[in-house]
Amino acid sequence: MAPARGTKTAPRGWAHTPSTPLLLWLGVSLPLVAWDTTYMLLRPLTMPGGSLHWPLWVPYALYGEVDHMYGFKQWHLGNPFAAAQSLLNLLESLLYVLYLALWWSYGTQASAGARRSIGGRLGAATALLGFSAAVMTVSKTILYCEFSSPGGASFREGASCGVGGLIGWFRF
Repeated sequence: MAPARGTKTAPRGWAHTPSTPLLLWLGVSLPLVAWDTTYMLLRPLTMPGGSLHWPLWVPYALYGEVDHMYGFKQWHLGNPFAAAQSLLNLLESLLYVLYLALWWSYGTQASAGARRSIGGRLGAATALLGFSAAVMTVSKTILYCEFSSPGGASFREGASCGVGGLIGWFRF
């Protein structure tokens, strides 16, 4: 007997099911990236002395002394790299949120207590969307390592900075 119209059934054949480490990573990283991106895009209001600095962005006062992309030095030089990277963070986060929304909205459970899975073309598109966002994460990490270190890192140093993240994403 066919399922009633409008009800969801467990996907047959191939299906995408996010791993627990991936869901934990997104649960931790999305709020942190939102915090960081907001700090960068609202500068100088979020920097020390700015009207929005206290209480949310107080830790960035010290961090801006260590990583000059976040501090006054690069702000006064008018360096656009950090703001451009933050705009990419925003896009990347939106891709992850869309990934999670598709998985949650269209995923089904094979049995009670099982994790949702999403199959078919939409499942493949959802997995590709998550993977694309992960590639964006790794490539931004490499770019940041390349351009944010004093004097600029070599490509090799920048690439090694992002390889650990790439290996982690393949495991998910």
